[in-house]
Amino acid sequence: MRTTVTLDPDVAAALREIVRERGVSFKEALNALVRAGLASRRQDIPPYRTPTRSLGLRPDVDLDKALRLSSELEDAEIISKLELRK
Repeated sequence: MRTTVTLDPDVAAALREIVRERGVSFKEALNALVRAGLASRRQDIPPYRTPTRSLGLRPDVDLDKALRLSSELEDAEIISKLELRK
């Protein structure tokens, strides 16, 4: 099939480099790259999943306000250090 394709300058430059490296025609290089791109879509690669793990926290520990608690503890520590300087 004959068609017109407009390539971005960086893509065209990369394609010309492949033509030089492999010693093939522009058409052959373009077809090989398009085939490789289409083949990579067909692979049944499962989506990446992050495994979950239990933190082993006690049921009475509420992490909903953990950042605020951390900030308050840090503030208390800074205040105690400043009071020691006096």
